[in-house]
Amino acid sequence: MKLYVFSASTAHLLHFIFEWLAIAIGVQLYRRQRTYQQQAGILAPGHYGVIIGCVLGAAIGNKAAFWMEFPHMWAAATANLQILMSGQSIVGGLLGGLIGVEFAKFLLKQPQSTGDNFVLPLMVATVIGRIGCFLAGLNDGTYGNATGLPWGIDFGDGIARHPTQIYDMIFVLAWGGFLLRRRQVWQSQSGLMFKMYLAGYLFWRLLIDGIKPVPYYYFSCLSGIQVLCIIALVVYLPLLVRQMLRLNTGEKFGLEP
Repeated sequence: MKLYVFSASTAHLLHFIFEWLAIAIGVQLYRRQRTYQQQAGILAPGHYGVIIGCVLGAAIGNKAAFWMEFPHMWAAATANLQILMSGQSIVGGLLGGLIGVEFAKFLLKQPQSTGDNFVLPLMVATVIGRIGCFLAGLNDGTYGNATGLPWGIDFGDGIARHPTQIYDMIFVLAWGGFLLRRRQVWQSQSGLMFKMYLAGYLFWRLLIDGIKPVPYYYFSCLSGIQVLCIIALVVYLPLLVRQMLRLNTGEKFGLEP
């Protein structure tokens, strides 16, 4: 199957539109969830600072992960501001946003978890953003390696490739949908659903990025995103396991879920 090929300028414009559409819709979904649950609005005192921390952290992580993926472009970037500001990464945005939220909560002395309400907005925003990545084709670095499978997509270079953008959409809908359908199970452990969503997505990216072109190899076999996923999982999995054990202990002793 051959994808219609847009010019580079049109492809970048489409990607930009879908990226900001994803952010706008994600924010609105988050706000509506909090309203439905009769929680404080996103501009409420204390919570506003958490949102600012999330946005700033995601913006920084977004760029940091991209430059971890393309370290060989630093020389050109120092002389070209446009190159320096280009590129984005969902993994970097997720991890940067998480760090930004936790740092803001620490400064504001806000101990309660705020993550579970992010799961649905993240699912929807990822799907919308990946549509933009798919339409951008070869002008975006998210396409897969060559494949002989019948659903391979020709993005304009005559090579049928894995449509990894579509794979990503399917995964977040399936994994996030599973977690949301069972949200009552995780309810007694605030923040657990988000931790499971993030850990699942990091595992997924560690695997799926293995069938994408690698712009720069670390340790002779891993991309920058894969290295970042491994580091994040090493740090994050003990937190997830500890909270899962608390959930299982509560169920064992018949505590209210």
